[in-house]
Amino acid sequence: MEEAGRDRTGCENLQRALSECHQRFGPGATRDAACRHLNRALAECLVSFVCPEESEAVRTLCGSGGTRLKRSQCQQAQLSLSFCISSHQPD
Repeated sequence: MEEAGRDRTGCENLQRALSECHQRFGPGATRDAACRHLNRALAECLVSFVCPEESEAVRTLCGSGGTRLKRSQCQQAQLSLSFCISSHQPD
């Protein structure tokens, strides 16, 4: 994730914190519970880096309930984000 000493994604601190959390807690339910928030935050950070427009659309349209139109737009945004993520995965 790091290139020439620079964090290209803006997620380096979260990655470091998650790594430290994994070092503090052994494998299992305790680690899962203790590190869950860091794992989620890092995942969201990386997805926002790879698919910025799509992830912003999901945050905006899916943040709360709403009309049928808004729910439909949320669903479309989620599909677009899923497609974007899939397009960046190796075959």
